Amino acid sequence: MSEPGPAESVESVGSGETITVVVADDHPLWRDAVARDLSEAGMRVLATADDGPSAVNRTKATRPDVLVLDLNLPGMRGHEVCQQLGKEQTRVLVLSASGEQQDVLEAVKAGATGYLVKSATREEIVDAVRATARGDAVFTPGLAGLVLGEFRKMSTQPETDPSRPIPELTERETEVLKLVATGMSYKEIAAELFISHRTVQNHVQNTLGKLQMHNRIELVRFAIAKGLDTPEA
Repeated sequence: MSEPGPAESVESVGSGETITVVVADDHPLWRDAVARDLSEAGMRVLATADDGPSAVNRTKATRPDVLVLDLNLPGMRGHEVCQQLGKEQTRVLVLSASGEQQDVLEAVKAGATGYLVKSATREEIVDAVRATARGDAVFTPGLAGLVLGEFRKMSTQPETDPSRPIPELTERETEVLKLVATGMSYKEIAAELFISHRTVQNHVQNTLGKLQMHNRIELVRFAIAKGLDTPEA
């Protein structure tokens, strides 16, 4: 998770654009508190939702940078919301009371970018939404290893198709992809390669386009299936 930065009146993704958010939770006090905290941090809360269908409809209507999503919503569970959003460009940060392995993996496989448990502090939640908007995969400590381990296990199964050819990537794109596959954040990759955080983002976006993928989770799974998370790769 990124270190908290100085307070700003307008929180931006990186090019002067205000981070936009939809918050979906069926507990009104919690939902309103999260929305307020994000607004006070300089983000723009476009809508809130108290059930699954509303979360899908309002996300599709407003197209926020990030959907902050509870798993246990009436009418449609969180992983079903992720599936319904499909190819939408909105990144999903799950904020759930559950840290159970099945819930985490179900959400990530359905398309969630990150997963925090609700015991996270206000600052951790705000930082996680900022990181998610930038494209980082954010997890409560301990959960990232679980997800990477599951992807490594899945990479041995036929449906991951490890024989799928990799489109032509530049040397730097390949280098970044290998580090993404190890679970490193964009900030850590930037420090490792002595390049800017923005440059890392650009390389990842270019790679996503070439691989016809839509988020970092898909990219990590593909890279692990290709064995790029190993030192000799």
